[in-house]
Amino acid sequence: MTLKINGKTIEIDAEPEMPLLWALRDIVGLKGTKFGCGIAACGACTVLIDGEPQRACAVTLGDVEGEVTTIEGLSPDGTLHAVQEAWIEQQVAQCGYCQSGQIMSAVALLAETPDPSDEEIDEAMQGNLCRCGTYPRIRAAIRLASRKLAGA
Repeated sequence: MTLKINGKTIEIDAEPEMPLLWALRDIVGLKGTKFGCGIAACGACTVLIDGEPQRACAVTLGDVEGEVTTIEGLSPDGTLHAVQEAWIEQQVAQCGYCQSGQIMSAVALLAETPDPSDEEIDEAMQGNLCRCGTYPRIRAAIRLASRKLAGA
């Protein structure tokens, strides 16, 4: 089957029932999307499909309709996306395992809601779990990224 991933058309030789997560990691070689729980409950495997956050462990290849963007595809020119910059500046990551999923959900939130309230941030991010408990820094980073994207 043919998928568009991070702006590139990629042929994938796999069964349609294979989870997108395993195709991304094991076939395409994009390791930024993490396996967390395998049941779409933790958000570590979040990618964007046509801009919408989706759990790659729960989406099969046969169900993918649209362009897939992974953490590696946020900045094709090699620079950091504003959300990634804010993550670094706010020192969000501790262990870092959940961060690619967190960042992808934050990017989707800011694309839809450029200046979100704390409630909107909490709602959009509620499906992304962080065992290190960096939620206050995640919220601060999303606010900073919002300002960066607005040019402030």
